[in-house]
Amino acid sequence: MDFEPEVIVVGAGLAGLVTTYELVKAGRRVLVVEQENRHNLGGQAFWSLGGLFLVDSPEQRRNRINDSYELALQDWLGSAGFDRDEPDRWARQWAEAYVRFAATEKRRYLHDLGLRFTPVVGWAERGGGSAEGHGNSVPRFHLTWGTGPEVVRVFAEPVLAGERRGLVRFAFRHQVDELVVENGAVAGVRGTVLEPSDLDRGKASSRTPAGEFEFRAAAVVVTSGGIGHNFDLIRRNWPAERLGPCPETLIAGVPAHVDGRMLAITEQAGGAIVNRDRMWHYTEGVHNWNPVWPDHAIRIIPGPSSLWFDATGKRLPAPNFPGFDTNASMKAILATGHDYSWFVLTQSIIEREFALSGSEQNPDITGKDIKLTLASRVAKGAPGPVEAFKKHGVDFVVADTLDELVKGMNKISRGPQLDAADLERQIVARDRELGNAFSKDLQLMAVANARRTLGDRLARVTKPHRILDPAHGPLIAVRLNVLTRKTLGGIQTNLDSQAMRPDGTPFPGLYAAGEVAGFGGGGVHGYNALEGTFLGGCIFSGRAAGLALARR
Repeated sequence: MDFEPEVIVVGAGLAGLVTTYELVKAGRRVLVVEQENRHNLGGQAFWSLGGLFLVDSPEQRRNRINDSYELALQDWLGSAGFDRDEPDRWARQWAEAYVRFAATEKRRYLHDLGLRFTPVVGWAERGGGSAEGHGNSVPRFHLTWGTGPEVVRVFAEPVLAGERRGLVRFAFRHQVDELVVENGAVAGVRGTVLEPSDLDRGKASSRTPAGEFEFRAAAVVVTSGGIGHNFDLIRRNWPAERLGPCPETLIAGVPAHVDGRMLAITEQAGGAIVNRDRMWHYTEGVHNWNPVWPDHAIRIIPGPSSLWFDATGKRLPAPNFPGFDTNASMKAILATGHDYSWFVLTQSIIEREFALSGSEQNPDITGKDIKLTLASRVAKGAPGPVEAFKKHGVDFVVADTLDELVKGMNKISRGPQLDAADLERQIVARDRELGNAFSKDLQLMAVANARRTLGDRLARVTKPHRILDPAHGPLIAVRLNVLTRKTLGGIQTNLDSQAMRPDGTPFPGLYAAGEVAGFGGGGVHGYNALEGTFLGGCIFSGRAAGLALARR
């Protein structure tokens, strides 16, 4: 190779691009090694909805949301539940640093790169009902105007400009199999050259070898992502004692190349891997009727009004309402001995409250098309992609009467046959609570609280109504599956994103950022995520690695 890199970055996802961007700004030579082809630049971030966690932002203030660093840190630490001394030592420090970043320079950093946000701030992971426990006390989910592709673009463009200037080289279709360690320090990478591929982004590519390689540099940064499509590794690390038995049926929210290989490779070289059992999977997954990768799943990002039933037909207890507490809901669902659950809702609810996670499922915002956005979000009827899932999705049942709905649910059930009379009893009991301006139904109380926020009232949460009122029909049921997504543990790193050894000392020459590092420190989220935090974690940890290496 006629290019002598100062730094090797393993992985061309968002964290890798951010690291490379910071190094290019400092004039450093960078080699980016990636097992997929150039079409996959940006990795999983490209497919994301582009949500980012910001604190006390102009968007929040315009929505009359009062937020602060102190409140956000209270929420973060209450959600993380750090309870492990050495594994959480750096994660705690990362948490404080990241929340401070989100409350200060993060928005300006992204704004200067050209990133913009939609005006409505979303309220994700609303929590478990305790001020000191899990959840966001206020809306903090800032949706990027342009979704995931725009987040990727603002970092990819300066990196590609660096490539044209000769500061960056890409080694696509190069799969790292080993970290080269000499005299106690990482000095490079070895691996397999894979056969060429011209497949479109996200398609599962071959692993047929076509040669070998070895590259050397003063430092290596691992930014290879998590384990989201490695079902075997997920099952091996699944926290059954916390969440219940691992689901038999898993559907993938990430492409096939998200395999977690670099975790074992880093550990074999001498790096510390911590918090393997912490992971973040969604309970509201549906099969993509138009898939890109194998077992392609989409997550429903729900408003709070749909009624949620377990596989036996029992309404989930508080605080297991849509969009409130992902891990608590997961535990309640799996406690039944089954790995799926049901939403029951109306056409009025689906029109206002169903969003599909993913850039490809939101073409109006992804394409930054104001006219299309207004037409699809404000006009009567559900957005086009939602209606397409309702029409074509194997997990959706639509009917005019509850008896017909339950018959359809039983046809696609993977477990017990539901009793229509029992389901009706529970729905009628909830509907009776709407006869007054007050209620003892905690979900209706939560809906009322949500509608106090400007964004939810205007664009996200429908006015409460009786589920069995034909004027709001038809009735809709959705079979919800467990969708795999994020790794919350990983390579332990200090605040410069330098990888640590098991003895607590820094590993010379080795750095890690993004999901493979638990988004910082080997698990900055602890046990729970507050949402809008994954892309931000890639940005913050990748930036830390790039800045630290630029100073060397």
